[in-house]
Amino acid sequence: MSDTPAGPRLAETFEEVEDALLSRWPETRLEPSLDRIRAFTEVLGDPQSGYPVIHLTGTNGKTSTSRMIDTLLRALDLRTGRFTSPHVERMTERISVDGEPLSDEEFVRAFNDVAPYTHLVDSSEDHPLSFFETVVGMAYAAFADAPVDVAVVEVGMGGSWDATNVADATVAVVLPVAVDHAAYLGETPAEIAVEKAGIIKPGSVAVLAQQAPDVARVLLERAAEVGASVVREGVEFGVVSRVPAVGGQVLALQGLRARYDDVFLPLHGAHQAQNAAVALAAVEAFLGAGEHGQALDEDLVRSAFAEATSPGRLEIVRRSPTIVLDAAHNPHGAAATAAAIQDSFTFSPLIGVVGVMGDKDHEGLLAAFEPVLAHVVCTQNSTARALPAERLAAVAREVFGPDRVTVAPSVAVALEQAATLAEAGEAFGDPLGSGAVLVTGSVVTAGEARSLLVRPERKR
Repeated sequence: MSDTPAGPRLAETFEEVEDALLSRWPETRLEPSLDRIRAFTEVLGDPQSGYPVIHLTGTNGKTSTSRMIDTLLRALDLRTGRFTSPHVERMTERISVDGEPLSDEEFVRAFNDVAPYTHLVDSSEDHPLSFFETVVGMAYAAFADAPVDVAVVEVGMGGSWDATNVADATVAVVLPVAVDHAAYLGETPAEIAVEKAGIIKPGSVAVLAQQAPDVARVLLERAAEVGASVVREGVEFGVVSRVPAVGGQVLALQGLRARYDDVFLPLHGAHQAQNAAVALAAVEAFLGAGEHGQALDEDLVRSAFAEATSPGRLEIVRRSPTIVLDAAHNPHGAAATAAAIQDSFTFSPLIGVVGVMGDKDHEGLLAAFEPVLAHVVCTQNSTARALPAERLAAVAREVFGPDRVTVAPSVAVALEQAATLAEAGEAFGDPLGSGAVLVTGSVVTAGEARSLLVRPERKR
């Protein structure tokens, strides 16, 4: 970093840091400019240039895939930094080193390390740094200070204009592209793909998940334009087979240089199998496992995937009745979750607790879940962006019918109501069934439920 300028009073507690960050522009506000974040990272000494970056974009699956990439890299004895957003429960989750989120004390230190520079940029730009820009700068600086061997970085929204895109990735991962954040990114998947393709940089390797033809065309054109090489799911790599199993699924994966059989993945659904294939290809590409590269050790791959976790992604957090959390927040994600439930579980009845953000396609999300939910409890999480429960319920009655919809004022109350319904199988014509609750609709809704249901020692 350059010489430290005079600046604001430093924070002493995590709560002070949280308040200071949340007082800035929200991360949902997207502006097509990298000027502020470039100014910020420049005065920090461009820490993002001090290590290679694996950059991920896509509509869904970024967090699960980034966690699998992180796990594989650490199994190879590489020190990793991982930046993720949004967080499920606590802001510290956004910045991890060696697979562990920063502690409260480390998060305060990371904030204080960059605070004088945020003050400098705030004073020199037309608008202060946003919440997201500030946390991105904190992460990049923390990774340089660690130091890490490689950073695994998720975009916040889009790609080209996302603050994380000041880094030039060695490997650019594009997960399936669908419609989300339409007001900011575009009305069609192809329009959105133009924005997401911006993370593909000259000389990088683009690892492309299975895409619709019009999306694939956009991504391939970008790769050709900048001279990036491309590997594609279904062509150079992919899922050979998958068999649902107790606690997850058993996979055979075709990598870039070898096939890996009998890989147990403790995550559910075909979408997670595809995420695993993408993660494996991304790590192989990072290590140069292309035409002239070497295959990874098969036992190492098996042991790494066996350790994979993804909190809030079809995560079972309680039994009697079973309560499952899933952060699906758009129709594409909801459809994947619904398919995974039908594929991997035999819950009957399954009661939904659904709370969504006001700017999401809640009708499309509800329609995707309708075939698998016997009843839905409409609620709202505690954020200002939450769609009021009554408004969600009005749409749910059109999708499910009025007899299958209940309203609850909070996630806590909704959980109580849903648990009671799940245990009352007779009311749904299935007195011998195994009732369960699915909490979904947004990352925040899943996170609030997780805070209520998961003991601190189990949280990671």
